[in-house]
Amino acid sequence: MAETRLSDIPIAKKGRVEKMTLAPDASRRLGEMGLTRGATFEVVRYAPMGDPIEIRVRGYNLSLRRVDAENIFVEAL
Repeated sequence: MAETRLSDIPIAKKGRVEKMTLAPDASRRLGEMGLTRGATFEVVRYAPMGDPIEIRVRGYNLSLRRVDAENIFVEAL
């Protein structure tokens, strides 16, 4: 089965973080904001040019750069 990237999830769909292949600093920064392995999220919106991506995780909205979202692998729910 192909891995799904967070950047491929459509608006209003939910998912669960499976793994992140980010630089250690970026991974730690996102982890401090609640985006950790196993966390569920919902895609809220994409900016007009597709970057950034806004998701709702752990009760608040978080904006992610597309380059980061492409390195977060998820399970669509």
